[in-house]
Amino acid sequence: MVTVKQVEDDNLVSKGAIPEQLKCPQFCFQDIRIPLYRFSSQSLLDDSPFEGHVCITEDEQSALDSLLLALWEDKMWKGVLRYDVTTSEIKVIFGKRKFIAQLNERLGMDYVPKPEPDKICGQGNLSEFQWTKHQEEFLFYVACGEMAISELIPSAAMPDGALLIIINEIPVEYGHVFLVPCGSDSLAQVLDTKSLEMVARFAVEINNCSFRLFYDCPTAGTSHRYFEACYFPSPLPVELTPVDTFFHEGQRGMRISAVTDFPIKTLLFESNKKFKRMVEVLVEICCQLQEKSIPYNLLISDSGKKIFLFLQMQNMANSGTLSAWECGGYFLFQSRSEFDQATEETMLNKLRDVSLDDEGFQVVKELCCSIADKFVA
Repeated sequence: MVTVKQVEDDNLVSKGAIPEQLKCPQFCFQDIRIPLYRFSSQSLLDDSPFEGHVCITEDEQSALDSLLLALWEDKMWKGVLRYDVTTSEIKVIFGKRKFIAQLNERLGMDYVPKPEPDKICGQGNLSEFQWTKHQEEFLFYVACGEMAISELIPSAAMPDGALLIIINEIPVEYGHVFLVPCGSDSLAQVLDTKSLEMVARFAVEINNCSFRLFYDCPTAGTSHRYFEACYFPSPLPVELTPVDTFFHEGQRGMRISAVTDFPIKTLLFESNKKFKRMVEVLVEICCQLQEKSIPYNLLISDSGKKIFLFLQMQNMANSGTLSAWECGGYFLFQSRSEFDQATEETMLNKLRDVSLDDEGFQVVKELCCSIADKFVA
């Protein structure tokens, strides 16, 4: 279990200059003081093995897991959420795949918050990024620290390079939040190593096997990178599917596998050690995919030990891409009739229709081996 030292002031908070990208009025996070969780200096993403780091029971909840759920539930009881997601009907669709369906008639067609015209800043593509209507949707910051143990600072300004954790007022599942990188390059359209490392570290430190993190490749009109996370009571179907390993860096090194017999082309990245190297490899792969106009999604599960990469059809129209949880086998329905009539075949076709083809998948696998070999050499 992670030990957290609570600090009564913010003396340890970075006082560095606020990045220019955040100086627009709606980005004045430096004026917003909320809790700050600082990771310890003893990173779990270095060369230390993962074998001893296993999911803990609810009775032994990690400090970060406790913080996230406590703040999320507090907002829920205060009425910040538009509805009680725990009342949504969920079922397993009959069939071999065990796809999961949720009926949520209150969910809008565009459940990700959209920019508000009256909040436009007028500074380039910053004008399109407005996540919150009210400060009450902010939960806390997460940043790297220099102490031997993790620290919780009750009230602090935003340090550069932090993740801002924001509640999703229209949740898909319990604990649904956005993780928004707030570094100096946070508006870049390409996934970067630092952001993925921070998010993976977040999953490791949460250390709850029900916790999943998601990332969707930016599409046209997206002005800010962000991740999403929530708690799922059961494994997603893709997590239960066999894999075929085609790259293996020794017993404790990185493994890259193809998920077999799954309707959307999927790769699985795992590492018992040298986790940081795996993140670097994955980021370069994602950058190459984006250059080739291949939409992709990421699913981080098993407390950060596994990262799934979903590959969608090249040059697909933005409106046709699926979300990461849909790629993983979790589907949302707004209509009772569609929910009741959902079949495994329908879901299989939905995934097959957007999947990268066999030829493209082989090219991506070769790309993965080429990039991984470069980092291992």
